[in-house]
Amino acid sequence: MTEKEFYEKNGINKTNKKFIPQRGDYRNLRVYQLGNCIYALTYAFAHRHLEYGDRTKDQMIQAARSGKQNIAEGSVDGASSAEMEIKLTIVAKGSMHELRIDYEDFLLARGLKKWSIDDPRTRQVRIYCKKHMDPEEYRLAVETRSAETIANIAITMLHQFDVMITSLIESQKRRFLQEGGIKEQMYKARVEKRS
Repeated sequence: MTEKEFYEKNGINKTNKKFIPQRGDYRNLRVYQLGNCIYALTYAFAHRHLEYGDRTKDQMIQAARSGKQNIAEGSVDGASSAEMEIKLTIVAKGSMHELRIDYEDFLLARGLKKWSIDDPRTRQVRIYCKKHMDPEEYRLAVETRSAETIANIAITMLHQFDVMITSLIESQKRRFLQEGGIKEQMYKARVEKRS
């Protein structure tokens, strides 16, 4: 069945599609894609470099998972609640901040070097991550790079994630100010339908 046939069969017209448009296109968001890469990297890193029973291991994996999962949930829930979409996106941001601190603590506790923002390796990672969004590449990197290198790659990626998710939150806030919440949209649609 084509999309057009589906809409006709279910009595959905262009006006209905505009009224409370369905979201859920999170897989196309670069910030979600980057979050997915961070999760793959973190999962492999935690299993390779953190000991069994270390609470940090589970916390890092869950923070990385929460970062990407809350973007997905917020995107889908945004169809019925702009407030929930913004809240979940902010939760994703917070989870990734927590994860970045865990990576920084990992380096500090082991006497390993944290790369500066001007370090050529940091610049190289930033450029690489802009073009590569395959989680498998990052997972495999854990097997061939040192713990210090992987932790610094993750920190750089997490800084990129923070810039992207801040931009997403600002976009969601602007959309809310323009379109309002679901009650406002429902009222507006009902008024338009009557006239």
